[in-house]
Amino acid sequence: MFMNILQKKVFFILRVLLGWVFLYAGLAKLLMPGWSAAGLLNAAKTFPGLYAWFATPGILPIVNFLNAWGLTLLGVSLILGLFVRWSAIPGMLLMLLYYFADNAFPSVPSGFLVDEHIIYIAALLLLFAFNAGRIWGVDGILDKTDKNRDK
Repeated sequence: MFMNILQKKVFFILRVLLGWVFLYAGLAKLLMPGWSAAGLLNAAKTFPGLYAWFATPGILPIVNFLNAWGLTLLGVSLILGLFVRWSAIPGMLLMLLYYFADNAFPSVPSGFLVDEHIIYIAALLLLFAFNAGRIWGVDGILDKTDKNRDK
């Protein structure tokens, strides 16, 4: 795929900045003693029954683990440009789960339908569609290695 240098810079900057947002959010949860998603889950405005199930004692430790480590690893993936396409998919799912928990769908505090979670989903979709890990990332190095091995 042909991309000019400005487009590559924009994708690189988007990938790294978005990676930092997710890495910071994940590390903040991991490093905060006693952090739990229970508050968010029990206050869910859309699909409250589903989120209440996520908050049950048998499921909550799994949700907490997946939430904190998922955000952290997504951030690392985006910053390094490593497995970006693979990490973007669960990242979009996680943001969709946050979106419905935080909002009384279709209303959002900032208006109608769109909040920051939808913007994150759109940005991750863009990184996925353009395989942005290949732009100055480990995915690009791995891709070149695979192509050289095939020769």
